[in-house]
Amino acid sequence: MKKVLIANRGEIAVRIIRACRELGLHTVAVYSEADRSALHAKIADEAVCIGPAKTSDSYLNVRAIIAACEVTGADAIHPGFGFLSENASFARTCEKCGITFIGPDSHSIEMLGDKAAAKQSMKDAGVPVIPGSDGAVKDMPEAIRISEEMGYPVMVKASAGGGGRGIRIVNSREELAPQIAAAKQEALTAFGNDEIYIEKLVLNPKHIEIQILADAYGNVVSLGERDCSMQRRNQKVLEEAPSTVIDEETRAAMGRAACAAAKVCGYKNAGTIEFLVDKDKNFYFMEMNTRIQVEHPITEEVSGVDIVKEQLKIAAGEKLSFTQEDIKLTGHAIECRINAENPAMNFMPSPGVIDGLFIPGGPGIRIDTAVYEGYEITPYYDSMIAKLIVHGKDRAEAIAKMKWALSEFIVDGVYTNIDFQLKLIRTEEFERGDYDNGFLNRTKLI
Repeated sequence: MKKVLIANRGEIAVRIIRACRELGLHTVAVYSEADRSALHAKIADEAVCIGPAKTSDSYLNVRAIIAACEVTGADAIHPGFGFLSENASFARTCEKCGITFIGPDSHSIEMLGDKAAAKQSMKDAGVPVIPGSDGAVKDMPEAIRISEEMGYPVMVKASAGGGGRGIRIVNSREELAPQIAAAKQEALTAFGNDEIYIEKLVLNPKHIEIQILADAYGNVVSLGERDCSMQRRNQKVLEEAPSTVIDEETRAAMGRAACAAAKVCGYKNAGTIEFLVDKDKNFYFMEMNTRIQVEHPITEEVSGVDIVKEQLKIAAGEKLSFTQEDIKLTGHAIECRINAENPAMNFMPSPGVIDGLFIPGGPGIRIDTAVYEGYEITPYYDSMIAKLIVHGKDRAEAIAKMKWALSEFIVDGVYTNIDFQLKLIRTEEFERGDYDNGFLNRTKLI
């Protein structure tokens, strides 16, 4: 593996380019016509335009991406997150073309991408799962039977789902049919698959995920947990590591479960196993993400492991250079997702030109971004423009750092959620670590 094509854009593309450079790997950026001035296209060793702004014609255009590999001689592809990162067909195409896919193989992606099938695999591995349907629900009579056996409320979820799409809460039998119809339509639009499954709704849970790394030699290591419970409409807003509610015993048990889940799937590369944790610290498998996560930097900060570099090394056939006993979590890290959006207008995206920018810095401050002064935020892609990450010796220090870092962060020319994030971390509930998945949906901060 000598030349890596990054099939993505924005801050994650920049992040991968930098990791490649540290390992002496040449890089190829691909960009849409709307991203001609994007940072990732400017700093890569080579850059290839792969189509118009529309994602289906560019960043989801498999033929154009494979052609870019052929033209540049790239022998590996890193998909980042989103776009084609969890597309088994794309991974299979790479395999057939002799291109190293920097992630799990197509079989693992396919198996784990079907949430219902993944749940059965976890059961087989002895990993606790949320009570629910055994696979996709076939029809309404089955949906009614399963829901009434478990008792309401229940959750309807897209089998091929992700990113909070295709999810509906159902509180009664009367709501079931219309909510299933809505979930199926959303799932079909987003994923091209309208299959749904049903789970018991765990009330007021914490969303805790375990980061794992697995090589091709059967070695699997957990890098600890991330608390991703601060969500708005099933979309993560802020993450922290470690969690305030997970003790050492539970952390070890969740880590063992996550590693068992990876092993039963023959998984390799970086992956994330997501769990719901109830008030009694019972944890239940929710899904496995077969890619790098947006929030990976906080795990890097507390574990000292560069996850993207490890992805590249594993894809190159190297063994993990550390064992579970070598992983020692140090301090506390928090990540705020900085979006170009207007919180006062129901978080409406705010495209435009950044005509003023000041990025905070100092000890324990990290910014992952691809924006610069004069950069135009287009309306075609995700509104996240930066990730502000802080690391402190403990949670109190991390919160203090985040407060002043957000206060110093200036983005002129577009609306952002910076002030909203500052209000969030100043809430008593966040300061105490006393929040769950529904906190932001119940709390008015604007």
